Amino acid sequence: MAPKRSEESVSANGQPAAQTAAPTIKWDDSEITNCYANVCNVSSSREEVVLVFGVNKAWERNPGDIQVKLSSRVILSPFAAKRMAMLLNNVMQQYEARFGHMDVGTIRTNDQVETS
Repeated sequence: MAPKRSEESVSANGQPAAQTAAPTIKWDDSEITNCYANVCNVSSSREEVVLVFGVNKAWERNPGDIQVKLSSRVILSPFAAKRMAMLLNNVMQQYEARFGHMDVGTIRTNDQVETS
């Protein structure tokens, strides 16, 4: 007669899965760079969402052309972008709960205007 098999799942290290602790995330910021941005543009395709950050140094609003110095591009999968949007939404809700509502006016996206 064959030995009775356990129905309990087993982790890679041979321990029962229920006893395996969740992994600890250790952030390595030894090579991080800092960048200030007061402008962000977002574009997307089916496979990726692209965030481009830069600085608008035209502090006074002149009717002429405005040049924005782009400094960083972050390319995300749509899933990572959605998680990032959820995290940013939570952070902004906490910020506004502490410091008050911010009126950011209108946001133009693909010839549509969204207001907040």
